[in-house]
Amino acid sequence: MGKKAQPYKCVVCGYIYDPERGEPHQSIVPGTAFTDLPADYACPVCGAGKTAFEALAARSGRYLCVVCGYIYDPERGEPKNGIAPGTAFQDLPDDYICPVCGVYAKVGKSAFVAME
Repeated sequence: MGKKAQPYKCVVCGYIYDPERGEPHQSIVPGTAFTDLPADYACPVCGAGKTAFEALAARSGRYLCVVCGYIYDPERGEPKNGIAPGTAFQDLPDDYICPVCGVYAKVGKSAFVAME
């Protein structure tokens, strides 16, 4: 299997483009590398162009819920929810919901972004 595409961070507002997630609301499918985005791509938060983004060095494996700020940490897992420590975010079930805000709004995996 090939190397995973690298996430990029907008230096203007801090938005992180995660290629594993893509941007379905902008018709950018998951798996689209930042370098493969169109030249006129703009940050969905602040509108800055591609030149305002920088590659993130390495992933921590942690994922941030952009709705409530909950951080999923694979080292910790979620034993109370049946998710063993060491479970990577990618290995969570497709119907996984945020344990904080997902209880009320069914916020799922698509609301999480990779952290530095």
